[in-house]
Amino acid sequence: MTEEKTPNQIKWTIHDTHPDMVEPLRARLSEVVDPEIGMNIIQLGLVRDAEIENGVGRLKMILTTPFCPYGPAMIEMTKAKAVEGLNMPVTIEMGMEMWDFSMMEDPSALDWGMYA
Repeated sequence: MTEEKTPNQIKWTIHDTHPDMVEPLRARLSEVVDPEIGMNIIQLGLVRDAEIENGVGRLKMILTTPFCPYGPAMIEMTKAKAVEGLNMPVTIEMGMEMWDFSMMEDPSALDWGMYA
């Protein structure tokens, strides 16, 4: 099965170490939607890395804005979905990168009208 790539798909550490875990994780994380923007965290490029170490998944993620009112709920949902996708305990590390549109997997998805 060949994974369909979008223009800016992020290559996580597990792409090299646990390639069989990439699709289940992406599928579950795609269920986490930013309620203000209406796009999921994979489309937005908010999950910056995923790795597995000693039987524990570790995700590095960012939010679209540091003061995102939905941030705490999105982080908890991300953790729960990552546990489902990886079938192991997961920790979330918040990255310090500032999000911008270039981090989106498919920048042409900007058709959501907010910045027309």
